[in-house]
Amino acid sequence: MKILITGASGLFGNHLIPFFKEKGFDVFTLVRKTPKTSNEIQWDSEKGFNQSEQKKLEDFDAVLHLAGDNIASENWSQAKKKLMRDSRIIGTRILVESLAQCDNPPKIFISASAEGFYGRSTGDTILTEDSPKGVGFLAELCSEWEAEAKKAEKFARVVLLRTGIVLAKDGGAIEKMLTPFKLGVGGVIGSGKQWMPWIAIDDIVGIINFVLENEIKGIINTVAPNPVTNYEFTKALGKALHRPTIFPIPEFAIKMMFGEMGEELLLKGTRVIPKRLQELGYKFKFENLDEALNQLLK
Repeated sequence: MKILITGASGLFGNHLIPFFKEKGFDVFTLVRKTPKTSNEIQWDSEKGFNQSEQKKLEDFDAVLHLAGDNIASENWSQAKKKLMRDSRIIGTRILVESLAQCDNPPKIFISASAEGFYGRSTGDTILTEDSPKGVGFLAELCSEWEAEAKKAEKFARVVLLRTGIVLAKDGGAIEKMLTPFKLGVGGVIGSGKQWMPWIAIDDIVGIINFVLENEIKGIINTVAPNPVTNYEFTKALGKALHRPTIFPIPEFAIKMMFGEMGEELLLKGTRVIPKRLQELGYKFKFENLDEALNQLLK
């Protein structure tokens, strides 16, 4: 299989590329700088492809679109929000329009999204792929992002991955949490009742491979079957690290330190489950948080 990956230098790409190469896939990546190898294709996520690079988009079996500015790298100023939006919406629009111009466009288009589509602070309500869009900045961002990706349905089987909190030792949420927890100063955030839909990086890879190998299209909640509350997550991480978790972080402190980003990402949550994956028969490598953390941190 010949596959093209955007956002390949990120956490997902670092795990997917070696996996696909081991399977014998011909893996190409989109890059912004001058290509260093024949398997790199240069693009500008705001301007698109020059003529020579456009020709290189022909004859792919699948495109895996993962590019997007990190939503948790800094507080959400208006400039940051614009960067988050443009990198996803404009970037996806340009990519899809460029692929549509190909004489032989890809047969599969898999695009990242997020469980933030369902909004935040939805309480204990269980959310599936059939649940409506929520409210808030993330919900609007994900909705517009997905709308651009769906335009690829004109030429490809489109899959949208609404991903939860990704657990990996080389990036993502865990990497940021490890230092305070190892120092014994980790604790519950706010009320601790907010839900945290999570997914192990090994299952991210497994799910994407599952989607490629089966005639699946549409929305996929890319989360583990057993979401946990922040309180449960905190205790499980402390247990895995053999560290106490007795220093709670009050809500007002999160709002002071992180503003709107902290309120949406840390103080609010969604109880999302992977209904479609379970119906389709995907076998999770890690269904329970304790098992995932023990494997991750051993």
